[in-house]
Amino acid sequence: MAVSISSISEELGEIDGQIADIFRALSNGFQKFEKIKDASRQSRQLEDLTGKMRECKRLIKEFDREVKELEHTVDPDTSKILNEKKQSMVKELNSYVALKKQYATNIQSKRVDLFGGPAEGFEEDNGLQASSMTNQQLMDNGHQMMDETDQAIERSKKVVHETINVGTETAAALKAQTEQMSRIVNELDSIHFSIKKASQLVKEIGRQVATDRCIMALLFLIVVGVISIVIVKLVHPNNKDIRDIPGLAPPAPSRRLLWISE
Repeated sequence: MAVSISSISEELGEIDGQIADIFRALSNGFQKFEKIKDASRQSRQLEDLTGKMRECKRLIKEFDREVKELEHTVDPDTSKILNEKKQSMVKELNSYVALKKQYATNIQSKRVDLFGGPAEGFEEDNGLQASSMTNQQLMDNGHQMMDETDQAIERSKKVVHETINVGTETAAALKAQTEQMSRIVNELDSIHFSIKKASQLVKEIGRQVATDRCIMALLFLIVVGVISIVIVKLVHPNNKDIRDIPGLAPPAPSRRLLWISE
C-alpha cells in the first residue's frame, strides 16, 4: 500500500507536488521541442527547460533537507520510503538533464553545418586577396597580425595574473575566516565548560547551605530545650518529675536563721 507523502509531512507533500508539476512541464516541453524546426526557437525552448530543471534541483535539495530533519522522528520504514522517493526524483531529473544535453549537442552540430560553407568561402577569398598582395604588403600584414596576437596574449596574461591575485586574496580571506571560526569554537567550548563547572559549584553550595541550615535548626532546638528545662527547674525546684540537667547543680535549699533566746 502506497504511503502518501502529505500524510508524513505537509511540507514534504507540498514540495513533492511542486516537483511533480515541474516534471510534467518538462515532459510536455520536450515533446513540444521535438516539433520545433527553427534552431533559434529550439534554443529558447531549451533555455526555458533548463530553468525548470534548475528549480527542480533546488526543490529536490530542499526535500532532502526536510527528510534529514525527520529521520529521528519517523520509523525506519517511513525513512526508507522518503529516501526512495528522493532517489526516484533524482533519477527522473537526471534523465531530463541527459535529454537536454543531447538536444543541445544536436543544435550545436546544426549551427556548425549551417556556417561551414561560408567559412570555407571566406578562406578562399583570403587566399585570393593574399595572392594579389606584394611582398611588402604581406610582411606588413604579417607584422600587424603578430602585433595583434602579442597584444591578445598580453591581455590574456593580465587576466590570468588578475585571476591569480583574486584567487590568492580569496584563499587568504578564507583561511583567516577559518582560523577565526576555530577560535570562536574553542571559546564556545571554554564557555560551555565554565558554565558546567559553575553549575556544579552552585549545586554543591546549595547542598552545603541546606546542611548548615539543618544543623543550625537542630542546635537552636537543643538550646531552646535546655533553656526551657532550666526555667522550669528554677520556677519549680521541688518538682521531682523533672530530671536534673547533667553538669547543672540543683538549686540551693533555703536557709533559716535560728535565734538563740537568752
